[in-house]
Amino acid sequence: MSSADRALNLHVQNLYCEHHGWLHRWLDRKLGNTSDAADLAHDTFVRLLTRQSATSFGAEPRALLTHIAKGLVIDRWRRQDVERAYLDTIAHLPEPEVPSPETRWLILEALYRIDAMLSAMPDKARRAFLMSQLDGMTYSQIAEALDVSLITVKRYMRDAFLACLSVA
Repeated sequence: MSSADRALNLHVQNLYCEHHGWLHRWLDRKLGNTSDAADLAHDTFVRLLTRQSATSFGAEPRALLTHIAKGLVIDRWRRQDVERAYLDTIAHLPEPEVPSPETRWLILEALYRIDAMLSAMPDKARRAFLMSQLDGMTYSQIAEALDVSLITVKRYMRDAFLACLSVA
């Protein structure tokens, strides 16, 4: 372990000792679940450990911890929404067609990655991609619906397909 890594670990350890209790209580109030709060407080400090340097923590550690934790809370809520929608969908399947728990996990992981990819796309590009893939609209129809040029729709689709390849 390099001296920079040791310094980072020591800095995060100090932040953990000084702010973990506060962060856990803040997350518990936000989530209303002490178990989830503990998980996200832990994940917040793991994120700190994956940062490039301890100097990027700034003078306001609680602001940084809150910023990271809010992102993790939003990610958790988004994942719960995706899971809820998927489970609602398969709830209507006949028993022999219900996926096994292992298959459900694999499908949910793929859905989480797709959701993250779509969420990272600009709004019009995401809408163009969904219009094409879910609604079966042609690029010309999408251009008209979004009030953009055909070449712009083609760029949106190229970017979306590249994003899909990066998820795979």
